[in-house]
Amino acid sequence: MSTQGGQVISVRDLKVCYGGRVVADVPELDVGAGECVAIVGESGSGKSTTLLSLLGLTENAEISGHVRVCGVDVLTAPQKALRAIRGARAALVMQSPQAALSPATRLGTLLRRALKLHGRQGNDVDAALEAVMLDREILRRYPHEVSGGQAQRFAIALAIALGAEVILADEPTSALDVTVQAEVVGVLRRLRTERDLALLLVSHDLALVSTIADRVLVMKDGAVVESGPAAEVLARPSHPYTRELLEALP
Repeated sequence: MSTQGGQVISVRDLKVCYGGRVVADVPELDVGAGECVAIVGESGSGKSTTLLSLLGLTENAEISGHVRVCGVDVLTAPQKALRAIRGARAALVMQSPQAALSPATRLGTLLRRALKLHGRQGNDVDAALEAVMLDREILRRYPHEVSGGQAQRFAIALAIALGAEVILADEPTSALDVTVQAEVVGVLRRLRTERDLALLLVSHDLALVSTIADRVLVMKDGAVVESGPAAEVLARPSHPYTRELLEALP
């Protein structure tokens, strides 16, 4: 099913509960093609839970509302439909991708398996690696033989090779040093422009968010307390919590 109206992600009245306790309450969230939206807040604010719920990856959770990702109704779609969009159309990039990769399997084998699983050819692999500034030689390495920045860029390359329309990134640079952070953010920024890739970024780093996000949602204790254009929210915050986050910046 194709994406409608240019919106790759469309969320209305999303609530994620565990044991009757609301851990994420998001009234509205849209991400268009070529757009970056950031969800910010401290640990435990509901950012990552919101991200995972968009792909139906919150186990044992009670979820209500309306969630469409790449044209698929996530909350009502069968598992087969969800598996078809995960990775191939909507790719999840975690904070530590090395931990999600089999330590006994070369990166090239992992890539080929993912392509085969989603029925994709390997013709775009070189272009995907080039897009994230990786040499094809990396495919011969094991996960422990690459740096954190290389692992992040490999995860992004895998998403590109699979034809992803949107990347959902959960703290993708927090485990990296400042120089490598800038490298990864530069890759994501370029992909937005060159490939019209949508990006939903979860981060607690407002300085990083200010360099890439078009719009920002600020979450505290599971609720969205402020949202709007990034330039406006970060320059003229209206909620006390947002001001606290900004004042905490070095």
